[in-house]
Amino acid sequence: MTPDSIPTRARVIIVGGGIAGCSVAYHLASMGCTDVVLVEQGRLTCGTTWHAAGLVGQMRPNRNMTRMSKYGIELYSRLEAETGLVTGWKQCGSVNVARTRERMKVLRRQIALARSFGVEVHEIGPNEVAERAPGLRVDDLQGGIWIPGDGKVNPADLTLSLAKGARQRGVRIIEGAQVIAVAHAGGRAHAIQVQMADAQLTIGCDILVNCAGQWARQFGALAGVNVPLYSAEHFYIVTGKIEGIHPMWPVVRDPDGFIYYKEEVGGLVMGGFEPVAKPWKVDPIPSTFQFQLLDEDWDQFELLMQNAMYRTPCLEKAEIKMLLNGPESFTPDGNFILGRAPELGKIGRAHV
Repeated sequence: MTPDSIPTRARVIIVGGGIAGCSVAYHLASMGCTDVVLVEQGRLTCGTTWHAAGLVGQMRPNRNMTRMSKYGIELYSRLEAETGLVTGWKQCGSVNVARTRERMKVLRRQIALARSFGVEVHEIGPNEVAERAPGLRVDDLQGGIWIPGDGKVNPADLTLSLAKGARQRGVRIIEGAQVIAVAHAGGRAHAIQVQMADAQLTIGCDILVNCAGQWARQFGALAGVNVPLYSAEHFYIVTGKIEGIHPMWPVVRDPDGFIYYKEEVGGLVMGGFEPVAKPWKVDPIPSTFQFQLLDEDWDQFELLMQNAMYRTPCLEKAEIKMLLNGPESFTPDGNFILGRAPELGKIGRAHV
């Protein structure tokens, strides 16, 4: 959109054009709220969405989050037909494995909880783990669980499909527009000021939605809102083709080893969440950090790599195409930040 075509007011403004922002725009429009403007400082997906792993699982700690995850799978499976843009959705199922008896007890509790929420899940033994995920070492496993409805998606493709669906319903999406100020008074945010290449514009609103991803804390601060979120360096490797890894190879999670896997082009993507994370010590995060990665750090990745070579001995001889290091933002408890910002009262901003 050109500056002349940008509206001066919208009922809802969404800041952030990653998967969260485009999903909010799509669902607001689907529910009939079409007076929506989405503002992205770069291009859609350019922050962290484009390099996300794209694992899709249904098991969540409560009923509502599980219902959301199940709905997401239903949405991903039909969105391509609706918008004409691929999402990369593949229902390959997932396998979670347990090295210890204690972990297996945890998995059995998860099975009971998932079934009570309507998720199809099966306990499987080490031999079936090996059958469903060839290449995994299973001689030390107590067992695992198989969730046939899980899968994977291409986050960038999915985001663009959601954005198209939102546009088709009337949402206006503005790229290359950085929010530099938020006007707020009387307990509510009522306008934003954006900087484009050759213009500064003000857009008024009734509701302002923070979907700025790893910039959410900085953006919130413009309105005096505290968003407890910080970026850490997140790593995964991408391998060349590996014998036995087929297109429907399931998503695999080994929580005792802090690692996960998915198939990609006949090879593996392997990443994880090391017990002691590495903060990305950049504050503020520059708005120009778009479609960029951070430097490799094999020392930080060593624990995950050792655990992965143990769990998948095929990695010892596999071609390692790259070690990807991209910042991902995390909250203190790892849960979503949702709802109205308490600093802005009853009709303040919603954090997504």
